[in-house]
Amino acid sequence: MHKKLFFLLMIVLPGILGAQGTSSGGVDRKMLIAEMLPNVPEHVLTAVTIALDPETRVEAHSHEGFVYVYVLEGTVRSQIDGEDIIEYNAGESWVEPPGVIHTLTHNPSTTHKATILAVFVAREGARLTTSGELEK
Repeated sequence: MHKKLFFLLMIVLPGILGAQGTSSGGVDRKMLIAEMLPNVPEHVLTAVTIALDPETRVEAHSHEGFVYVYVLEGTVRSQIDGEDIIEYNAGESWVEPPGVIHTLTHNPSTTHKATILAVFVAREGARLTTSGELEK
């Protein structure tokens, strides 16, 4: 089981961290856990914290799995699939269905970082995050 989880992390981690690595451009990502879901065959639950420095924006991206996002600290402005921009404060959350384009993730504060917890549920081997030029 441990060898399988290690192999899985080697496949999944680049998808979570993207081309930027673990800390780059005002974004610091930390893997918390990646576990096979015994009651959902061939699916993995992955949890990551993402800290955004003041005034940091994350490029447009999408996910192959379902994502639940919870704001741990600060404020995050979010826009999904061109809908209205919504401002979320610590203690608030949103969900992202698979395949939607998350067009805005932004820490609007000029002085405080914002931190979110992202929990993914996706098929084993899925690319959790795809950034860059995206088309709907």
